[in-house]
Amino acid sequence: MTSAREATAPIVPETPTWRITYAEIAGLAQVKRPVPTTWSRRHPDFPAPIAHEGGRPLFDAHAVVDWLTETGRGNADPRRLRAELALHTLAAWRTPTLAASVLVGALTALICLRQQYDAPVAGQDWDTLLAKAAELDSEDQFILAELHAVPTPDPTGPALAALADELTEAAFTPAEAFDWVLEARRRLGSHDLAVDEPAPAVVRALAAVSGMDTLREESVVATPHARAGDLLAALHDQATEDSGHTYLAADPDPARVRLVRRRMLVRGVYEFHLDVMEGADLSASVDEWGYPDLLVCALPYEAAETRRPEAVLEQVQALTDYLEAGSTAIVLGPADVLVRPLPRHGEADRLRRSFLDTGLLKAVISLPDGAMPYRPGYRTAVWVLSRTPQEERAGRILLADLSARPLTEPALDTLAEDIAIWRASGWRGDRRHEPRHGVVVPAKELDDRPGTAFSPSRRPVEARYGRAVVERPARISALEQRLTDLQQQSRLHADLRAAMRIRAELRPEDQPVRRTTVRRLLEERRLRRRPGHRIAPGHLTTGGHYVVLGPDEILGTARLGSRTIDRGLLLTAYEHAQFTEPGDVVVTTSPRFGVHVDTGGLSVVAAPARILRVHPDADPPVRPRVLAALLGAAAAEYTRTSGAVRASRSIEDLDIPDLGREEAERYDAALAEIELRAALLREQAAALDDLTRITAAGLTDGTLTIQDLPGLPGTDD
Repeated sequence: MTSAREATAPIVPETPTWRITYAEIAGLAQVKRPVPTTWSRRHPDFPAPIAHEGGRPLFDAHAVVDWLTETGRGNADPRRLRAELALHTLAAWRTPTLAASVLVGALTALICLRQQYDAPVAGQDWDTLLAKAAELDSEDQFILAELHAVPTPDPTGPALAALADELTEAAFTPAEAFDWVLEARRRLGSHDLAVDEPAPAVVRALAAVSGMDTLREESVVATPHARAGDLLAALHDQATEDSGHTYLAADPDPARVRLVRRRMLVRGVYEFHLDVMEGADLSASVDEWGYPDLLVCALPYEAAETRRPEAVLEQVQALTDYLEAGSTAIVLGPADVLVRPLPRHGEADRLRRSFLDTGLLKAVISLPDGAMPYRPGYRTAVWVLSRTPQEERAGRILLADLSARPLTEPALDTLAEDIAIWRASGWRGDRRHEPRHGVVVPAKELDDRPGTAFSPSRRPVEARYGRAVVERPARISALEQRLTDLQQQSRLHADLRAAMRIRAELRPEDQPVRRTTVRRLLEERRLRRRPGHRIAPGHLTTGGHYVVLGPDEILGTARLGSRTIDRGLLLTAYEHAQFTEPGDVVVTTSPRFGVHVDTGGLSVVAAPARILRVHPDADPPVRPRVLAALLGAAAAEYTRTSGAVRASRSIEDLDIPDLGREEAERYDAALAEIELRAALLREQAAALDDLTRITAAGLTDGTLTIQDLPGLPGTDD
């Protein structure tokens, strides 16, 4: 962390020292917070702290990055580690005299200047750089003003030039370095460049469904309301190499217009293939370059309180005026206007259905929440529009609802493929391919129902033939047979037929019980303690080789065995992982106390849960079931009170009876019988839960029906 003196200084030393904490190391390496602490404890070559601040150790970030790069630890790309080091240094340069907007503008201008001259910008005096910028940008269209805005340019300007070179050398291309700076704009405090920008996943989705890679060479691509140019850059990245496309953009903010110009220039799109206009529309650009073959636009955000559906639809209608026959538009806008029900026969309803009458609307995609990170409550949808001649219109529309799905890479790839096939079929559909994320319906079906939502009311036809659906009747039959077997097992098992008898009675006053604690048992070596492992959520699956036991399983919020981990992943990513042994007592205190005896062993315990392992040669012995039951009873007396951070006593300090050998054996036998009966009931409950879930899923999606149930009232015809 920088000191108070450094934070107010207008310049940065030539070799800035980035001092980072354990938490910042974790963020840099993309690992959980405790991992760097473990590294420092287990690896002697881990960099030593160079200072302490408020009791926290501070590390030299350069040394940490070198260590991460050399050892390959962490989840971050080594190139990004170097870039993050530079970007964190950049964040430390923000001062009252060097605002975030000036910082981002100057750094992106220097990266652009380096790319244009194909030569480093460091090692030159500031006046020389300004002269080169003036020669390149004689009309001050994209970089000159940004460099002149740097306060006290010597030595701040040359230091920024060195940072621009460092970022570019860490990246594969100047364009990637430029994008890294813009990815960090929120951290740098340049919120004006991020406030109305779609989330990166949404930008990728719009570029993926645009069909950019299928455009013919030398097409015209347009992005009204370009903002910081995220959409335009994503479209360029999707284009085929040497496609020769012309890129048009417009934005009302002059600073963003200049930024978009720089962003496209570093991608090798020069002025004879680029026109970025200041304003709200593309009319002037279209007059000069022609109508766009592809138009992609995120409509400007407007609060729901002032948003008029008619005005939103009129904006979309104005965009379609730029479309010629065969051209396509991808529009991101508010879901309450583009997708959800509207008042029947109202002006907005009539205007929305007019896109069906003219055959313009080809696909509607509902997106999940979070499309605009700065507008968390803003729900969005995407329209795919294309102008087709009257005789070529198929009168069909693709409706897809991703509102309850995360925009993962596989989901985006599938959606892009669905739209690509839908487009390639002339918006008619291909009988060899049914959309996996949507349904195709006649446009007349929506047009004939005024005010209806533009969202699928049924599941895709091909979902009926999925393996999970086809196997449902068989799985239901197997569960029914399993319940029959469990009932038969309970009837045949002698211990279960007999009545449950604990035979408990009051203890005589002259036979007091001895007391002990887990801490004392550990000191006496009758117990051993083993930590749990910090397992990344993404590494957990349902079909792995080893069962994972964490707080959810111990507390009963997740079924035992429902989370597993793959053998190969465990042995490579968690080289120090240890398995449980039969009889291990697994305990947790977060979010509350819980205890479980792992009778089978060979499981992996996930932190914050941990293991209490009974020593096999302990005298007198500790019985796992007895210990678990007594700990549970003792913890119930010292639960965490409302507002407290932790329980009043730790597990190690819980006071429990130290039962004698014979009494512990009798109690263990009683617990074993209780466990046998409870396990059978749990299996029955689990089978009934599965039966309820599978049947409900089939009835919900319309793939199952229930026949008459003989013997039950109200089920006979």
